[in-house]
Amino acid sequence: MYRFQVRANTQPGEYIAIVGSAPKLGMWVPEQALPLSTGADRYPLWTIDLDPSHLVTAENRLEYQYLHVKPTKIEWESKLRNRAVPIEPTPEMLVIDNGYWGTIEPYSYGYYEQGTAPIILPQSPQGLKIVLVGSSVAAGCSAWKLRGWGWLLQQELHRRFGHQLLSHAKLGANVTNIIDWFGDLVTPHRPDIVIIALSLGNEGLASAPGHEYKAIQRRFESGLQKLLDMTRSIGALPMLGGVYPNGHYNSDHYGILLETHHRMKCWEVPVFNWLEALDNGQGRWKPGIYFDHAHPNTEGHRLMFASIPLDVFHIDRGQLEKQRQTIQIPQEVTVFKDDDGFHVVVNPKNKNLRIINSTRHPYIISPSWKDLQEAIKTKANLLPGIYTTNQKCSSFFVKGDQSIETLVEVPPGSDIEYHATFHLFSPKVCQILFYDGQIGLLKEDDQHLRVLNETDHEYNIHPMWKEVRSALKAMPPGVYKDTLNPESEFRTMMIGKEGLESRIKATPKSSMVFEYRSPLSAVSRVGIIPLGDRCAVRMLLYKLEFDGPAYPFDLTRTTLLSDVADIIENRFYDMWNPDYLRYNFHERRMYHTKWTGLSFAHEVEDNDPNMYPVFERMKMRYTSRSERFWYTLKNANELLFIRTGVADRNSVINMVEKLEAVCLNKPFRFMLISQQDSSDVADIPHVLHYCFDFNPDRMYNDESYWMECAKTMGSILNSVGVSSKNLFWCPPKVSAET
Repeated sequence: MYRFQVRANTQPGEYIAIVGSAPKLGMWVPEQALPLSTGADRYPLWTIDLDPSHLVTAENRLEYQYLHVKPTKIEWESKLRNRAVPIEPTPEMLVIDNGYWGTIEPYSYGYYEQGTAPIILPQSPQGLKIVLVGSSVAAGCSAWKLRGWGWLLQQELHRRFGHQLLSHAKLGANVTNIIDWFGDLVTPHRPDIVIIALSLGNEGLASAPGHEYKAIQRRFESGLQKLLDMTRSIGALPMLGGVYPNGHYNSDHYGILLETHHRMKCWEVPVFNWLEALDNGQGRWKPGIYFDHAHPNTEGHRLMFASIPLDVFHIDRGQLEKQRQTIQIPQEVTVFKDDDGFHVVVNPKNKNLRIINSTRHPYIISPSWKDLQEAIKTKANLLPGIYTTNQKCSSFFVKGDQSIETLVEVPPGSDIEYHATFHLFSPKVCQILFYDGQIGLLKEDDQHLRVLNETDHEYNIHPMWKEVRSALKAMPPGVYKDTLNPESEFRTMMIGKEGLESRIKATPKSSMVFEYRSPLSAVSRVGIIPLGDRCAVRMLLYKLEFDGPAYPFDLTRTTLLSDVADIIENRFYDMWNPDYLRYNFHERRMYHTKWTGLSFAHEVEDNDPNMYPVFERMKMRYTSRSERFWYTLKNANELLFIRTGVADRNSVINMVEKLEAVCLNKPFRFMLISQQDSSDVADIPHVLHYCFDFNPDRMYNDESYWMECAKTMGSILNSVGVSSKNLFWCPPKVSAET
């Protein structure tokens, strides 16, 4: 029996029918078309079962169309083209999958409903045993009777060489699955050759958000490398099916596809070049060769088969044994050795580099050590990228020419083995939390987080980086320290329930491991909140890299401290109320009529048609900034309020009283930085005074002065015990009720 099926959306009272070139199908008379059926459990799938003996035509090829039958009219699928299917005897139900109504594919797709037992062709005495592992495309999906490129290859290799090909392709398979299944699917067969045919599509590339593309690519490539190693470990020769298009790929996906394609060609294994035969130049299928976005049709499979260089399978057993012997290379090969006891060896199989210094003197590997670098380039064959070690030693970076780019300090009496971090991306090794091709965050376990910086500059990783902040929710909350430099600035990572809550710095072309040290409650985190009078504090925190999202007084001018106290006491109500705002066009400044010392200089833009968009922006900005103010008061363990500019004693006392009321017994300090005698504010509880003048106008015009002021501010903060190791970082988006 043939089961014709098509997916179609209909309304009540409508149905789908089939009409065609056989008498059983009405000889193209729509009134004699046969209706299909559907049901609540399978709609919009419509089906009809027909005996193929009733569909025979002179050409043994049935042409037909589906009709959308409505109460008042009948719609044909196409005026230009008919569907077609070969008619032949079939021992069981053959499902003719026609996809969607109105989309007529140039080639039929039919498969046996109960599946078919794998065809096992005999292996000749001189033939080889080959195992194919892959996904649905390798299984022949969307080709007629599933006779895809794998089936065609099986037939031709048996005919030409007497080889036996066993297919273990599975729908939905990806590198993780195949690594898990390798021991069951491949190893028991003791194959001579293993073909690995997988796709970036099954890794989720087409549906992933953009910031995950590079992570998917790296996991895929690392997984393939792992499978190559597993194949060699059982004495078999590996071959790779190349990457291929997907109908949902865009230009960014195509860039990933091409990168992986070119890298695979450098892996010293045969790679079937399918991209050239199938790609339309944009990462999608060429016209007429696909069934759906993920699968080629019969013609597409034929093109894939035609792209396989069959000569790579022309191997007799003597040649095979020689090639196997090349795989069984020594565990370690000496790359460089001097006369004093320093030598470098490499494990060619896994590309690990071992550096041994048995002398009493330290060594430094640098790009200028030409003899060593040339030996590494010609003998080690290292993978480009970062190399790291399990010991507490710094990492190093290997360039594209396979030389070591960064300095490597080798202590006396040491024996250190370095591993390529490329392999950390393989499934089952680390959990990839984030990777964008430059920065990588890898969860090794609940206690350890690896941070990779593959760029040539220092990288800031901070809570305002939304994707990174969210990715670190996968780590248990707590305080994590850099295992190499735990007490250095920006080497303390704080992770809360919502992810990253501190800023760290990743050194160029390096690997850093952050280790869990304590719960967050073990650190008393200090929230710094500027209180005006101008933007000097904000500018200095920026240079110190202690800055986060803005607070209400960061970008305002508040000449009267009493206004600041009153604004806080009133919980910022009316601060951005349009009824109290007046714009001075000459000064390009917004003034407040209720708090006369308050003004805004950065709110009106040249293209604003009137004040309405200005007031709406201010409402959005200052609502968020005020919510951060209250969030920090509630969630920081301690608070440090900083105010620049001269203030009289009574205003300071009033300010402290207002802060006491809103801090609700939480420890706080009010730091006044101004050129006035400290005796003016002496003996006021919570108050610290520093006699400096930080002029923001001069900072804007003089970078060296700005840096000098930032250095002074850093010293002040350090003197009161505030550093990157205990700084509270407010997230950019918070709720006043949080």
